Amino acid sequence: MSITPRIFPQRRILTVALAGLVLASVFLPLSGGRNLAYGANLPTIAAPKPAPLTHPLSAVAMIGRDMFSDTALSASGRLSCASCHNPRNHYGPDGTAPVVPGGAHLDRVGRRAVPTLSYKFLTPAFTIGPQDPSLEQNEASPQLVAAQGQNADASAPASLGHLPSAPKKLAGQTTLGAPVPRGGLFWDGRADTLEDQAEGPFFTSFEMANTRPALAQVLRTRYGARLAALFGANVLSDEPMLISEAAFALARYQIEDPSFHAFSSKFDAYLSGHARLSPAEARGLALFNDPTKGNCAACHLDTTAKDGTPPLFTDFEYEALGVPRNSKIPANADPNWHDLGLCGPMRHDATSRQTSYCGLFKTPTLRNVATRHVFFHNGVYTSLQDVLDFYARRDSDPQAIYPVKSGKVQIFNDLPRRYHGNIDVTDAPFGRKRGDAPALSKTEQADIIAFLNTLTDGYHPHKN
Repeated sequence: MSITPRIFPQRRILTVALAGLVLASVFLPLSGGRNLAYGANLPTIAAPKPAPLTHPLSAVAMIGRDMFSDTALSASGRLSCASCHNPRNHYGPDGTAPVVPGGAHLDRVGRRAVPTLSYKFLTPAFTIGPQDPSLEQNEASPQLVAAQGQNADASAPASLGHLPSAPKKLAGQTTLGAPVPRGGLFWDGRADTLEDQAEGPFFTSFEMANTRPALAQVLRTRYGARLAALFGANVLSDEPMLISEAAFALARYQIEDPSFHAFSSKFDAYLSGHARLSPAEARGLALFNDPTKGNCAACHLDTTAKDGTPPLFTDFEYEALGVPRNSKIPANADPNWHDLGLCGPMRHDATSRQTSYCGLFKTPTLRNVATRHVFFHNGVYTSLQDVLDFYARRDSDPQAIYPVKSGKVQIFNDLPRRYHGNIDVTDAPFGRKRGDAPALSKTEQADIIAFLNTLTDGYHPHKN
């Protein structure tokens, strides 16, 4: 009996029993990092072997599992999903290169750091709508900040002292009213479902670089019989359906395999009463939540949802943080090229034409963040220490963060000046004046990092 071929909205795919996903625990040992050089003599990117399964998958998810590590699905024959989303690194990239090679000959590179595929199964579709007060406790509206920025004097000097201020808030208040972008997959939210996300890299010129006919032929050859058994023989002659069902299989694999959302960190054990935080970890958690210090939880929500889902450490919203430009990204060699996040270059819809969204990128999950090797959308930092130092010193000591040219600090140098008003200059730990003490001391930063290490899956109380 065949399955009626159809691409289901992600919210309907997610009828998989959440309880089984939450209780699942798969330990994935970390692999060593490697640097990928740019140029014609790029190494083959070997696809890691899938981690052993401890839970049965459906037939369609098993197809997706095989596809995930299949380099034949790329034009080069050397790149698979797992090449960039290593199962043994919690489905994040290896190495400290900010972008990875792809294309038909592995001679092209991307423009953004590879995000993790972990914990994507509950990501809502992209929307722009009213703010949710429960998500905005200690965070100003980036759109209201942007509105003020657009009314600022464009000729004002590019210094922190001349940037517009967001509406001030009293303790416990939120700045509501302006619609905010939320949800979606990729750094710019351009995909609404896991199927869309899975299909995108197949045809991106600097990733797997396929043409639709070429990919369809590979799918027929390698997976045709299995797909036809599930979706009917017509799937083999219907190119759009064939590719869509392949993407559906990849989506099902990400949903059904608990290793994508193991909820097996020390923090999960702490929430369930099966682990105790060390003094440094406990101090780090307090700083993480303190609205006057780290204020991390304003965007990286760390409380259990009403339905019992453990925290995903993201509100799925978008921020412009003003991280410095990364000279290691080849596209940045052109001083006139900028990655504007919601405004492109990967988005081409009405959202991309909203100037108040330029420079905004989605808040990522912090689960398994301590195992990452590059951070932020442009991979400009390669350690959590650098990330915390950016937050602590961006406003008070900008010369330590940005380049200095002709004696002037080039603040927010990865975003055209006309969009500087979109950058968050209000929410703690931002909003400090030049010359102030850092928002977080080195000891406080170390404590937050200790806490972030508790978010790594694979915790075993007798081994960790």
